[in-house]
Amino acid sequence: MANDEKVKYGTVKIANEVVAIIAGLAATEVEGVAGMSGGMTADFTEMLGMKNLSKGVKVEVGEKEAAIDIFIIVEYGSKISDVAKNVQKKVKETVETMTGLNVVEVNVNVQGVNIPKEEPDKVEVEPRVK
Repeated sequence: MANDEKVKYGTVKIANEVVAIIAGLAATEVEGVAGMSGGMTADFTEMLGMKNLSKGVKVEVGEKEAAIDIFIIVEYGSKISDVAKNVQKKVKETVETMTGLNVVEVNVNVQGVNIPKEEPDKVEVEPRVK
Protein backbone atom coordinates (compact mmCIF):
# COMPACT_ATOMS: atom_id res chain seq x y z
CA MET A 1 0.00 0.00 0.00
CA ALA A 2 1.41 3.39 -0.89
CA ASN A 3 1.15 6.53 1.21
CA ASP A 4 -1.93 7.76 -0.68
CA GLU A 5 -3.31 4.70 -2.43
CA LYS A 6 -6.80 4.38 -3.84
CA VAL A 7 -8.56 1.30 -2.62
CA LYS A 8 -11.95 -0.12 -3.47
CA TYR A 9 -13.82 2.13 -1.01
CA GLY A 10 -11.69 5.29 -1.08
CA THR A 11 -8.15 6.36 -0.31
CA VAL A 12 -5.76 5.49 2.48
CA LYS A 13 -3.28 8.13 3.62
CA ILE A 14 -0.42 7.36 5.99
CA ALA A 15 0.78 10.46 7.82
CA ASN A 16 4.51 11.22 8.00
CA GLU A 17 4.20 11.12 11.80
CA VAL A 18 2.97 7.52 11.61
CA VAL A 19 5.98 6.47 9.53
CA ALA A 20 8.27 8.30 12.00
CA ILE A 21 6.71 6.53 14.99
CA ILE A 22 7.05 3.11 13.33
CA ALA A 23 10.71 3.83 12.48
CA GLY A 24 11.50 5.11 15.98
CA LEU A 25 9.95 2.14 17.73
CA ALA A 26 11.75 -0.26 15.39
CA ALA A 27 15.09 1.43 16.07
CA THR A 28 14.69 1.19 19.85
CA GLU A 29 14.18 -2.58 19.54
CA VAL A 30 17.73 -3.02 18.22
CA GLU A 31 20.30 -4.28 20.72
CA GLY A 32 22.85 -1.59 21.50
CA VAL A 33 20.45 1.34 21.03
CA ALA A 34 20.13 3.19 24.35
CA GLY A 35 17.56 5.64 23.05
CA MET A 36 16.66 8.26 20.52
CA SER A 37 18.19 11.72 20.29
CA GLY A 38 15.62 14.33 19.46
CA GLY A 39 17.27 17.67 20.11
CA MET A 40 15.99 20.52 22.26
CA THR A 41 12.43 20.51 20.98
CA ALA A 42 11.91 16.85 21.83
CA ASP A 43 13.62 17.27 25.20
CA PHE A 44 11.35 20.24 26.00
CA THR A 45 8.29 18.18 25.01
CA GLU A 46 9.36 15.42 27.39
CA MET A 47 9.92 17.93 30.21
CA LEU A 48 6.28 18.91 29.82
CA GLY A 49 5.38 15.28 30.41
CA MET A 50 4.35 14.52 26.85
CA LYS A 51 5.77 11.40 25.21
CA ASN A 52 7.11 11.98 21.72
CA LEU A 53 7.14 8.61 19.95
CA SER A 54 8.73 10.07 16.83
CA LYS A 55 11.63 11.59 18.77
CA GLY A 56 14.89 11.31 16.84
CA VAL A 57 13.26 10.53 13.49
CA LYS A 58 12.82 12.63 10.37
CA VAL A 59 10.99 11.25 7.36
CA GLU A 60 10.24 12.25 3.81
CA VAL A 61 7.33 10.32 2.38
CA GLY A 62 6.34 10.30 -1.26
CA GLU A 63 3.57 8.41 -3.01
CA LYS A 64 5.43 5.10 -2.95
CA GLU A 65 8.76 5.73 -1.23
CA ALA A 66 10.15 6.96 2.06
CA ALA A 67 13.53 8.27 3.19
CA ILE A 68 14.27 8.13 6.90
CA ASP A 69 16.86 9.83 9.11
CA ILE A 70 17.31 8.27 12.56
CA PHE A 71 19.20 9.94 15.43
CA ILE A 72 20.26 7.46 18.11
CA ILE A 73 22.27 7.12 21.29
CA VAL A 74 24.22 3.86 21.56
CA GLU A 75 25.10 1.83 24.64
CA TYR A 76 28.72 2.06 25.77
CA GLY A 77 30.62 -1.04 24.66
CA SER A 78 28.49 -1.68 21.58
CA LYS A 79 30.14 -1.84 18.17
CA ILE A 80 28.65 1.27 16.58
CA SER A 81 28.93 0.08 12.98
CA ASP A 82 27.02 -3.12 13.80
CA VAL A 83 24.34 -1.25 15.74
CA ALA A 84 23.88 1.21 12.86
CA LYS A 85 23.59 -1.58 10.25
CA ASN A 86 21.07 -3.43 12.43
CA VAL A 87 19.04 -0.24 12.87
CA GLN A 88 19.00 0.31 9.11
CA LYS A 89 17.83 -3.24 8.46
CA LYS A 90 15.19 -3.29 11.22
CA VAL A 91 13.74 0.12 10.33
CA LYS A 92 13.60 -0.65 6.60
CA GLU A 93 11.92 -4.03 7.11
CA THR A 94 9.42 -2.77 9.68
CA VAL A 95 8.35 0.35 7.78
CA GLU A 96 8.03 -1.55 4.49
CA THR A 97 6.03 -4.36 6.12
CA MET A 98 3.65 -2.08 7.99
CA THR A 99 3.11 0.61 5.34
CA GLY A 100 3.86 -0.94 1.96
CA LEU A 101 6.16 1.99 1.18
CA ASN A 102 9.54 1.31 -0.42
CA VAL A 103 12.19 2.64 1.97
CA VAL A 104 14.99 4.05 -0.20
CA GLU A 105 17.21 5.37 2.61
CA VAL A 106 17.72 4.86 6.32
CA ASN A 107 20.42 7.27 7.46
CA VAL A 108 21.63 6.54 11.00
CA ASN A 109 23.17 9.41 12.94
CA VAL A 110 24.87 8.43 16.20
CA GLN A 111 24.45 11.42 18.51
CA GLY A 112 25.90 10.05 21.72
CA VAL A 113 26.99 7.16 23.91
CA ASN A 114 25.10 6.10 27.02
CA ILE A 115 27.54 5.39 29.81
CA PRO A 116 25.97 3.37 32.63
CA LYS A 117 26.04 5.10 35.97
CA GLU A 118 28.20 3.35 38.51
CA GLU A 119 26.67 2.78 41.87
CA PRO A 120 28.85 4.18 44.62
CA ASP A 121 30.57 1.60 46.77
CA LYS A 122 28.78 1.16 50.02
CA VAL A 123 31.10 2.01 52.85
CA GLU A 124 30.21 0.38 56.10
CA VAL A 125 30.59 2.79 58.94
CA GLU A 126 31.02 1.45 62.41
CA PRO A 127 28.58 2.95 64.85
CA ARG A 128 30.11 5.43 67.23
CA VAL A 129 28.36 3.90 70.19
CA LYS A 130 27.48 0.32 71.01
